Amino acid sequence: MAEVLFYHLTESTLEDALPGLLERSVDRGWRAVVQTGTEERRDALDQHLWTFRDDSFLAHATDREAYPAEQPILLTTGQENPNQAQIRFLVDGAAPSDLGGYERAVFLFDGHDTAQLEGARGHWKMMKDAGHTVTYWQQTSDRRWERKA
Repeated sequence: MAEVLFYHLTESTLEDALPGLLERSVDRGWRAVVQTGTEERRDALDQHLWTFRDDSFLAHATDREAYPAEQPILLTTGQENPNQAQIRFLVDGAAPSDLGGYERAVFLFDGHDTAQLEGARGHWKMMKDAGHTVTYWQQTSDRRWERKA
């Protein structure tokens, strides 16, 4: 069973939080999949990950490009795992597939978006019912993560 983390964004945007989480995942030697709710969001994150910081970028590709199996980070709207990722990030209300093949799954949701909050509550229940180890993290005012459950 995968360890499932719910990250409640209250002080920063997805674009602010996701790159750091992806960097930490790659530093662990993991491959990552980022599943978005729409192609537009996938494409916006694709552009953002190349330029999010002047001194760095995250090597990645989208599912519409060649050789997805070779990518350290793959952005997708689908539920497949072509790069054999150990961690899956689900953003913008993306619906999870079977997470049993992952070491970790991370749901990132915007605390100012009612639909994402409701979706996260539903996914929490689904993940608990499936037997995954589930934790809930919320941002503090200084943008750190604090475990709440």
